[in-house]
Amino acid sequence: MAMTIGKTERILLADIGGTNARFALSQGDQTGPIDYVKVADFPTVREAIVDVLARRPDEPPKRAVLAVAGPVTNNRCVMTNSPWVIDGHELQPALGFESVHVLNDFEVVAWSLPALQPADLIPLGGQDGLPGEPLLVVGPGTGFGVSCLVERHGARLAVVTEAGHATLPAENEREERLIASMRRRLGHVSIERGALSGSGLQSLYEALAEVDGAQVPHRDAAAITKAALDGSCPVSRATLEMFCAILGSVAGNLAVTFGARGGVYIAGGIAPRFPEFLAASAFRARFEAKGRFQDYLRNIPTRLVTKPDASFLGLKMFAEHNQP
Repeated sequence: MAMTIGKTERILLADIGGTNARFALSQGDQTGPIDYVKVADFPTVREAIVDVLARRPDEPPKRAVLAVAGPVTNNRCVMTNSPWVIDGHELQPALGFESVHVLNDFEVVAWSLPALQPADLIPLGGQDGLPGEPLLVVGPGTGFGVSCLVERHGARLAVVTEAGHATLPAENEREERLIASMRRRLGHVSIERGALSGSGLQSLYEALAEVDGAQVPHRDAAAITKAALDGSCPVSRATLEMFCAILGSVAGNLAVTFGARGGVYIAGGIAPRFPEFLAASAFRARFEAKGRFQDYLRNIPTRLVTKPDASFLGLKMFAEHNQP
């Protein structure tokens, strides 16, 4: 059964990326202001935490829950884009904490899902979702994150996956031609590299130009999105339309894989930039297009997460359900 954090217990919460780290202190129902730290300013995460806590004159926290942008093994993460190594087993005695939990950042987003409010979400079709059933979050951004929150008998577990590295599926002949084009350049065409990430959006754009014989300038993901939305580039617009369609297909595949009848949530850094475009796209139709299982998918709600600090909500939810 879920447990409530004691009103006097202070917990350090952190969201640590390759460039920036954010820290906050939680106590009871309250989470304090967020401290922003540049990773390059500190040789280690320990020194960064010491600096943050030194600027807080109150009683030091007893526990820490840290979200990191990278794979976590045995409560430890070697950061990909920074020199920091986040090791809970080392930090606990070094900083005098009773416990330190290190979580993958997308695992933390999954933990936030039950606490998200209607104002934090944009509905993208479907019904209300079944209580107690798995909740799935997928996130195209720098990479493609996927995590599923499962609840059984009052206990919760966030399942972290590497689904972004699965093979990108084609739903029609045009997508088959695009994937064949990307395969010649990339070898294996994963969901992440072929479509559903910043670099994937660029790969999709270049493949569309090649298949259609169009001459287009080099564009990164941000420029493709801008040109698509302002109507200045037909290839960019076709790229964004296909991105949304493929996102729907992949989200539907993952929904049936995990039995995510509680709901499917779209997070990450890309989709919240064009909610109206996504809602008007083929996303939902492709999400449901699973043949005999279309009725199963039709009932599953899809929602776009717009809350900017959902990670801190997820860190707090994890802390509440994982008392020492």
